[in-house]
Amino acid sequence: MQNPIYMDYAAAPPADPRVVEKMSACLTLEGNFGNPASRSHRLGWLAEEAVENARQQVATLIQADAREIVWTSGATEADNLAIKGVAEAHADKGKHIITSRIEHKAVLDTCAYLETHGYEVTYLDPQPDGRISLEDIANNLRTDTILVSIMYVNNELGCVNPISEIGALCRAKGVLFHVDAAQAMGKTVVDVERDQIDLMSISAHKMYGPKGIGALYVKRGVTIAAQIHGGGHERGMRSGTLPTHQIVGMGEAAAIVTQEFESEEAKLQAFNARFWRAIEPIAGLQRNGSEQHGVANIINLSVEGVDGESLLLSLPQLAVSSGSACNSATMAPSYVLKAIGLNDELAHASIRFSFGRFTTEEEIDQAAQQLATAVKRLKGMAA
Repeated sequence: MQNPIYMDYAAAPPADPRVVEKMSACLTLEGNFGNPASRSHRLGWLAEEAVENARQQVATLIQADAREIVWTSGATEADNLAIKGVAEAHADKGKHIITSRIEHKAVLDTCAYLETHGYEVTYLDPQPDGRISLEDIANNLRTDTILVSIMYVNNELGCVNPISEIGALCRAKGVLFHVDAAQAMGKTVVDVERDQIDLMSISAHKMYGPKGIGALYVKRGVTIAAQIHGGGHERGMRSGTLPTHQIVGMGEAAAIVTQEFESEEAKLQAFNARFWRAIEPIAGLQRNGSEQHGVANIINLSVEGVDGESLLLSLPQLAVSSGSACNSATMAPSYVLKAIGLNDELAHASIRFSFGRFTTEEEIDQAAQQLATAVKRLKGMAA
């Protein structure tokens, strides 16, 4: 059975074959399979060298120092480590945190957990285009605010927040700034020094690396409390035996993004424009999120008068999403789309198309045609 055209890259891109090749060389007896923490023999030294090389590759991608990269199991753990770690380590300074209503569940659920432990969280509403207002953050900063956590790129809408401006504001006020950058890697230029970011969560699989590995950037001098204990790995911030093959895969994925960002960005911009030109004439179609301040690989749209679930079922040859993968278990309308002002009907009638490195022009054209045909048929049935 032929696979559908894959248009759900924001959920999980396939691993790049070059990444898989590097990983495979770290799994068998003939390869670099040792424990990086084994300091008494050559196999451990080689594994440690591979891990540190990958650490430098990730650091280079975000303009950080390699010593500021802490390995985690993914962006979800990195979000937890950053937010809980700051809350625990800085509770003596205050217990107020600022975030937004449209963050990833890894941030929202972590903040909700902290609220049950005496912390106060301010949840900012997004603007209609899905971006968070710098003015709203400034107006809600308090003397007891210890952390601002705002995502770089929204995973459902693709809109890019004014991260540099927020970073400058937080730095001036002496408040730590955490950024969930899972959707930003390879889609926009990320520079932790320019953006004045203190903590940043990264996921390998969002940039064509393996699932189950990620990193937290922790600016030198920033103190956080460990959330996983046992061995004191990663300078005491995250214990656990390092998975050499996954880390090497993440490093290779980061290196590819560093080398090929400009050409890939141009390709995605062309795909974005091509797809939108083809579907724009569809009656009742609206684009959700900021087109001006958005990444090129995500287009979120709603079709008035068409049920989203029926539309998805009418597109069996397309692998697309009606929301983020982390929220797909519920039939409730997207909390992100509701937050930007869509009513339940339009929120239910929304679909996210996301394409990437292995998408072709032919697939873009086929996806647009299939969407137009499905909408026309469903509107005809409803008439």
